[in-house]
Amino acid sequence: MSESETREKIRAMILDSFLSGAAPEKLKDDVSLERAHIVDSVRTLELIMFLEETFGFTVDNDDAIPENFDTVNAIVAYVERKRGA
Repeated sequence: MSESETREKIRAMILDSFLSGAAPEKLKDDVSLERAHIVDSVRTLELIMFLEETFGFTVDNDDAIPENFDTVNAIVAYVERKRGA
């Protein structure tokens, strides 16, 4: 799976699950999901479960930090790092 396919899967999940199917342009890849009130601690756990199920890896407790899950760009970079490991 390419990085662009990874990005589209992540964006689709956030749009469908957290933004009630909002138009794609409503979700900017570099905007803080927490500060934009898109995710909270519960939704972050949902996102982590989605990543584990979709991309086939486990998110370690040490990796469950805001820097890895704050923006779409950060999430994509994290997934790519995990897949390359």
